[in-house]
Amino acid sequence: MTGIDAVFLKNMFLSSACALNEKKEWINELNVFPVPDGDTGTNMTMTIMSAAREVQESTDNSMETLCKAISTGSLRGARGNSGVILSQLLRGFTKSVRELEIITVPDAAEAFQRATESAFKAVMMPKEGTILTVAKEMAQKADELKESEDGVAFFSEVVRTGDEALAHTPELLPVLKQAGVVDSGGQGLMVIMHECLDVLLGKKVDINRLPLVTPGAHMSSGEVRVDTSNLETSDIKFGYCTEFIIDAPRFGDADEADFRQYLESLGDSLVLVADDGVVKVHVHTNDPGLAIQRALNYGSLSSIKIDNMRLEHEERLFKNVEYVDGKAQGLPESGTVKPDHEEPRKDVGFVAVCAGEGLAGIFKDMGADCVISGGQTMNPSTDDILSAVKSVNADTVFVLPNNKNIILAATQAAQMTEDKNVLVVPEKSIPEGIFCLMTYVPEMTPEDNLEVMKEELGAVKTIEVTYAIRDTVLNGVEVHKDDYMAISDGGIAAAGPDISEVVKQAVAAAVNEDSSVVTIYQGEDVSREDAEALTREIEAICGEAEVELHYGGQPVYYYIVSVE
Repeated sequence: MTGIDAVFLKNMFLSSACALNEKKEWINELNVFPVPDGDTGTNMTMTIMSAAREVQESTDNSMETLCKAISTGSLRGARGNSGVILSQLLRGFTKSVRELEIITVPDAAEAFQRATESAFKAVMMPKEGTILTVAKEMAQKADELKESEDGVAFFSEVVRTGDEALAHTPELLPVLKQAGVVDSGGQGLMVIMHECLDVLLGKKVDINRLPLVTPGAHMSSGEVRVDTSNLETSDIKFGYCTEFIIDAPRFGDADEADFRQYLESLGDSLVLVADDGVVKVHVHTNDPGLAIQRALNYGSLSSIKIDNMRLEHEERLFKNVEYVDGKAQGLPESGTVKPDHEEPRKDVGFVAVCAGEGLAGIFKDMGADCVISGGQTMNPSTDDILSAVKSVNADTVFVLPNNKNIILAATQAAQMTEDKNVLVVPEKSIPEGIFCLMTYVPEMTPEDNLEVMKEELGAVKTIEVTYAIRDTVLNGVEVHKDDYMAISDGGIAAAGPDISEVVKQAVAAAVNEDSSVVTIYQGEDVSREDAEALTREIEAICGEAEVELHYGGQPVYYYIVSVE
C-alpha cells in the first residue's frame, strides 16, 4: 500500500460508521452502572452517522470535500461526551489530511497526533482510562512508526496498541474494574479502527449495510428535537421554516456578516453557522425563495428543507381535538387570532434539557424559555442545543444540561454562538438544574450568578431510581439483574427487589439534620397511588424536612429525588 486516496478513505469511513451502528447496543451495555440507559454506543453512532450523511450527500470525491463533510457533520451531530470527543478526533484527523491527495504513513501518524490533541482540548479535565487514553496510546505508537514503509503493518500495529490500551482501562479507572467492563467510549473507537483496518486489508464495503446514511434519511432511534410546545404557535409571523446548506469554499467573515444581516431582514429564528466553507442556515421567513436566491451567490446548495409552520399548526390543532358528547373540544374560538408582535429582547434567558412532560412544565413554570426534550438515552446534539439557544431572544442565555453527559455538547454549542453570551452551568441532574433556577438573582450579573450556581450545587443531593440490567457489585453494594437500584452522587446507594425499601434506604442515607426539603419526582411508569404511598413513607423518615411530590413523567427512572 503506497497511500490512501479520498475514495478509499471514504469507503473506510462509511464502513466504520456502519460497523459502529451494528454494535451500538453492545457498546451501550458496557455502561459502568448496570442501568437501562447506557447511551455511549448510541451517542457515538448518531455522531458518526451525521457525518456519514454529509459524506453521502456530496458528489465531490476530493479529499478536501470529504474531510469537510466528516468534520462538519460530526461537529453538528455530536451527542453526549463520547460523541463530542469522537467529533473532535475526526475533526483533528481530517484537518491534518484535507489538503493531501494521498495519505502516507507519516501523514497518518501526524493526523493521529492532531486528532488526539483536538480531543484533549475539548475536555476540561481529561481522565485516564477513557477513550482519550486509547486515542493517545494509538497516536504515540503511530509517531513511533512514522518512518515505516509498510502501511498495512503500520495500521495493524496502531490498532493492536489501541486494543491493549482498551484492555488496560480498568486498571486506570477503578470503577471500570469494579464493574468488570472496559471503557465504552474506547470500545466504540476500537470498533471504528478495526473496521478501517479490515477495509485496508481488502474487506469489501457492502453498500447494503448503509441504510441509515442514504441521502435524506433520518435516524429514528433516539433522535431529539427542541420542544416548542411552550410557544404560542397560532401567532406565527414568519410562516416558512427554511433550512439549507451552502457549499461555499470562499465564504469569509465579511460574507457571513452580510448574509446574516440580509437573512435577519427576511425573518427570525436565524441560525447561521459557517465552518470550513460549509454554511448551515436555518431561518423562519415568509419568502424562502429570497433566502435561497441570495444563498446561490455564495455557492451550491444542498439539504434544502422548507416547512409550512402555519399548516403544521392547523394540523396539530385538529390532531389534539377531543370529542365530548359528539362535540369537538380544544379548538380555538372562531376568528380569534392574536395580532402579530415580537417579544422584546431581554437581558437573560434560559435553556433546559429534560425528559418528561411534567419536568418540562416545571422548568417552564420556573422561567425556562426553551426546553429541549432529552436526557439519558437521548442526549441532544450540539446542533439541537445551538438551535435552542438561537431561539431565545436574550443577550445572555444560560444552558442547564441537567446531565453530565450533555455538558460537552452544550459547551461546544456555546463556542459556536457568536451573537449571544452563552453560559453553560456544569450541573449534572434535574434537581441541580431546578435548584440553579431557584438561586438566580436578576440584580446580579450573569457571570456572578454563574459563580453562585456553581458554588451552591453542593447544597442539593440527587437520587435516581431505576432497575439493574445485569448482576454487579459496586461500592460494596451487591446488585442482581432486575433489582431496583438507587444511584446517588455517582454511586449505588441501595438495591433490592422492593422499590419502596430501596428509595427509603437511599433517602435515609442522604437526609441529615440540615435537610429542609425533599422533593420526589414521579416517573412515567409509576402510578399516582404508589407515588403518594411512598411519599407518606418518606415523610416518616425525614424528620422536620418538608416532603413534596411532583409528577415528572420522566422515562427510565421511576423516581428522581432531590434532598436540599
